[in-house]
Amino acid sequence: MKSHATSVERYLADLPADRRAAIEAVRVVILKNLPRGYEEGMQYGMIGYYVPHSVYPPGYHCDPRQPLPFAGLVSQKNHMSISLMCIYGDPEHETWFRAAWTKIGKKLDMGKSCVCFKKIDDVPLKVIGEAIRRVPVKKFVEHYESAVKPTGKSARKSCGRGDKAAPAGARPTRKSNVKHSGRTHRE
Repeated sequence: MKSHATSVERYLADLPADRRAAIEAVRVVILKNLPRGYEEGMQYGMIGYYVPHSVYPPGYHCDPRQPLPFAGLVSQKNHMSISLMCIYGDPEHETWFRAAWTKIGKKLDMGKSCVCFKKIDDVPLKVIGEAIRRVPVKKFVEHYESAVKPTGKSARKSCGRGDKAAPAGARPTRKSNVKHSGRTHRE
């Protein structure tokens, strides 16, 4: 459910009480652990955490008008999710994240960077906080630039729209059935 809220406060106010409490709990952990240089705001219809243009002027290669997405927090129709672009494409960080999550004894429902949950009790907040804290802006930008750097045949990473990559939490433009943690979702 894409929100048309123009502020984080409005986004939260529009949520049902149970969803608001869960999203706010994750938000508090993200903000407490967010390294200097990132900002919070609305991005792609969700609460976004990003590298602002003042820090990284080129912005997001798929839409340079957008700041570089780092993480996102959203309430969808059937679940809530945390998009962690800091894990996407970083095998070492992803391995650590998956191990830390399962060590807590919680079931992980995760795609490439999106962690889905139905209630806040399903989320080990300490793991989310550490995943955010481990990636300072400089490290994230360096990793991002190495991932989108032109190499060989393709000059850009795929965005699902020709030669562009999809932003954190964005839905593909073409309908397809996608298997996700044992459930088939229509995207």
